[in-house]
Amino acid sequence: MSELVLLIVCCALLGSVVGFLAGLLGIGGGLVIVPILSLILLHFEVLPSEQIVVAAIATSLASILFTSTSSALAHHKNGNVPWSLAPWIMTGVALGALVSGFMAALLPENVVRLVFAISVALISLKMFFSGGESTKRSMPNKGILTVLTTITGGLSAMIGIGGGALLVPLLTFFSLDIKKAIGCASACGIVIALFGSVGYISSGSAYFSLQEGFAGFVYLPALLGIVCTSWFTAPLGAKATHHMPVATIKKIFAALLLVMAANMAFS
Repeated sequence: MSELVLLIVCCALLGSVVGFLAGLLGIGGGLVIVPILSLILLHFEVLPSEQIVVAAIATSLASILFTSTSSALAHHKNGNVPWSLAPWIMTGVALGALVSGFMAALLPENVVRLVFAISVALISLKMFFSGGESTKRSMPNKGILTVLTTITGGLSAMIGIGGGALLVPLLTFFSLDIKKAIGCASACGIVIALFGSVGYISSGSAYFSLQEGFAGFVYLPALLGIVCTSWFTAPLGAKATHHMPVATIKKIFAALLLVMAANMAFS
C-alpha cells in the first residue's frame, strides 16, 4: 500500500508540471508524461517491461482528457480558441486518434519510440530556427484541413500526446496566430484523448483487468495522481500564455520538444 501511495504522489508531482505546460503550450502534457511515467512504472514494477511504454501512452492520453479540458476552458475565456476552425480540426483528430488507439497493441515498442523521437525532434528544430516573420499562407479548405488533422491526430494518439506538439506547428504553418493555435490544440487535445483512450482501453482489456488497477492499458492509480494536480495548474499556464510574447513561446515550445525527443530516443 505504501508503494502505491508513493507512486500516486510521484504522479501528482508530475501532473502539477504537466498541467502548467499544457496550459502554456497547448501540448496536453503527453510529451512530458510518457517518458517520465514510463520510468515511474518501471521503478515500481507495475507491469512487464515490454508493455510499459504502451501503458504510459494510454495513461497519458486518459489524463490529457482532463488536463486539456481545464486548459481549453481557460483559453476560451481568454478568446484564444478559433471556434470557426475547431470543429473541422476536431473531426480529423478524432478519426486519427480512434484508429491509432486500436492499432496500439500491434506496434513494436521500438517503432513507437522511433516515431515519437524523430517526429518531435524535426518539429522542434523547425520551430526553433524559424524567423520572427514567416511567409503568409492561407488556411486550406475544410476537406484538406480535416485530412491533415486526421494524420496529426493518429500520430499524436500513437505517441501518447494531446496533439499540440504537432497541431500547433501545423496551424502556425498556415499563419494562424500561435496563441490561437495553442488554444485550438488544447480543445482538440480533448478529442484526441477521448477517442485514443477508447482504443487503448478496448485493445488492452485482453491484457489487464480492473482488479489489477487497469482500464485496458490505462493504469488508474497513475491517472488519479496526474489529474488531481494537472486540472488546477493548467489554467495557470493558459494565463501565462496570454501575457507572453510569441517569440518566447516558440522558443520554450521548441526546447521542450527537443528535450523530450532526446529522452524518448535514448532512454
